[in-house]
Amino acid sequence: MRCTRCDSGSSKVVDTRSARGGRAVRRRRECLGCGERFTTYEHIEKRPLQVAKRDGSAEVFRRDKVRAGIAAACTKRPVSPAEIEALVDRVEDRVTQSAGVEIPSSVIGEAVMEELKPLDRVAYIRYASVYRNFQRIDEFQEAVDELIVREQREARARAQREFALEEGGSGGGD
Repeated sequence: MRCTRCDSGSSKVVDTRSARGGRAVRRRRECLGCGERFTTYEHIEKRPLQVAKRDGSAEVFRRDKVRAGIAAACTKRPVSPAEIEALVDRVEDRVTQSAGVEIPSSVIGEAVMEELKPLDRVAYIRYASVYRNFQRIDEFQEAVDELIVREQREARARAQREFALEEGGSGGGD
């Protein structure tokens, strides 16, 4: 493993841990030349997954491309890099488990949107506007209205659950 600072090929492993839910090994290394510490990851090499694009072309699935799209949508939002990385992990798991050799790009985009929606609704709208190629303001409005309706539905369900707990927990020993 080459040092990130001095490019030396000599390093020692300082710490090894399981990462990404057991799908990778994280190693902290120390350069024997300059003492710089850096992190490497080992992953199981999988068969390359092809992404079928809208225009009919295909390209190899690139995790970094998914991460970049999510990070762009989350710019200046209260979403940490760790949350973005976990989201990318979940999306990658979904598409690699459900796919054969080739997966439509639409499946990846929908998976990202499903994962973004509960994490940050503004980031979800940003991502959806690019992914769905919004051209008119009413398309934004429809997406926002959908989120509002869902939020109201979730609030009603929470209130009903809380009410049921209060009713069930009141003792009822009249």
